[in-house]
Amino acid sequence: MNAENFGSSERLVAAAYVRQGAQGRRGHELLLRALLEQGKCPEDGWDESTIELFLHELAIMDSNNFLGNCGVGEREGRVASGLVARRHYRLIHGIGRSGDISAVQPKAAGSSLLNKLTNSVVLDIIKLAGVRTVTNCFVVPMATGMSLTLCFLTLRHKRPKAKYIIWPRIDQKSCFKSMITAGFEPVVIENVLEGDELRTNIEAVEAKIKALGAENILCVHSTTSCFAPRVPDRLEELAVICAKYDIPHIVNNAYGVQSSKCMHLIQQGARVGRIDAFVQSLDKNFMVPVGGAIIAGFDASFIQEISKMYPGRASASPSLDVLITLLSLGASGYKQLLKERKEMFSYLSSGLKKLADTHNERLLDTPHNPISLAMSLKNLDENNDVAVTQLGSMLFTRQVSGARVVPCGSVQTVNNYTFQGFMSHSNDYPCAYLNAASAIGIKKQDVDVFLKRLDKCLKTSRKEGNKEKTVNEICDSNTGTEQLAK
Repeated sequence: MNAENFGSSERLVAAAYVRQGAQGRRGHELLLRALLEQGKCPEDGWDESTIELFLHELAIMDSNNFLGNCGVGEREGRVASGLVARRHYRLIHGIGRSGDISAVQPKAAGSSLLNKLTNSVVLDIIKLAGVRTVTNCFVVPMATGMSLTLCFLTLRHKRPKAKYIIWPRIDQKSCFKSMITAGFEPVVIENVLEGDELRTNIEAVEAKIKALGAENILCVHSTTSCFAPRVPDRLEELAVICAKYDIPHIVNNAYGVQSSKCMHLIQQGARVGRIDAFVQSLDKNFMVPVGGAIIAGFDASFIQEISKMYPGRASASPSLDVLITLLSLGASGYKQLLKERKEMFSYLSSGLKKLADTHNERLLDTPHNPISLAMSLKNLDENNDVAVTQLGSMLFTRQVSGARVVPCGSVQTVNNYTFQGFMSHSNDYPCAYLNAASAIGIKKQDVDVFLKRLDKCLKTSRKEGNKEKTVNEICDSNTGTEQLAK
């Protein structure tokens, strides 16, 4: 209510009580005012009533919620189900216009304001997470793979002769298919083994640029967050090479916002060389439903070009989800989650090392990977070729999700490209292994239950492997006896 309505209320309720209510409302409005004026994530999280008040205020600014609105067009924000309308807080028009996902909609001032505020708040969080000099970003209602494709398609207009993308290998299908979908030819650069870690082959990247010609290369497509024993790419060295040969550089930072190391690599890469854009997932970094990503960069005009490349309007759901989440957490709440994730990484690492020692295995030494860990499975691999993959199935049926079991020698063809040793990021990694990650939101209970169930599965797998090995030895022995008898 406005001041006039509060004044009218005093005819019905004692003025002192009405003024007290007005002061309570004023507290909510001060929070909204600070957000609108500063465009930053509030330091302390908002309560749900303030967030819902804010969303209601935005919704009544959209034409579909005007009293007496008469819509005669093909897109008037009509919704058949009240449940659907409530699910979206009656913000039905989406974001952007047909020519620009970041443009303001005349019919939807509230949804447009939501879009602008979300991008501003997310930019503030990216700076807080470690990339201080980022200048622009926007939320796009597509997951990471398609968002990378959008970046590549934007670069096509800048480099019409280019047909290749230099890609240090990472065995994850969506980032590989993002290049194929955009119509480019990935040039796979195999990683080099340094100790247990798989690292970027900088010399091979530069040699390939010289062989193909810089003008024929659309960009270098690097990666930060990844499964151990692969570690984040050498972003600083790659950024220097890109600056040297005037080649764009797109970074797949899928779940790297939660890692200060990954964000530091991006910041340093931009400082010493060239990074044109970096893309990160909403669900993996902010614990919202799948379906959104953030495209960010250091040249505001280039990021704006990418947003204009998106055809048509877009769903506001990812923007709405991440804005609600960040307003709920506040900057302090998000920083606390980042702190807890780091602590859980150390806890998981310590527990997995003890478990590995118990089973005569080894926690692989991957100090450059700040999120993912890997434990060798040499004993299983030696006992039974099938035992490694069976371990993954055993964990999954025991409700352990997210753990990856990687056998040796797996072959996978993706869009007519054949990868040897697929999932291991290498043609011939020395051993089979199991992955586990400490990602944002993980709790101590998750780690404890995982280690307990993994311990049981390893014991079961070893018993079954030993039984089969014994049976095979007996069969071999019997066969040898029969041959001697003959």
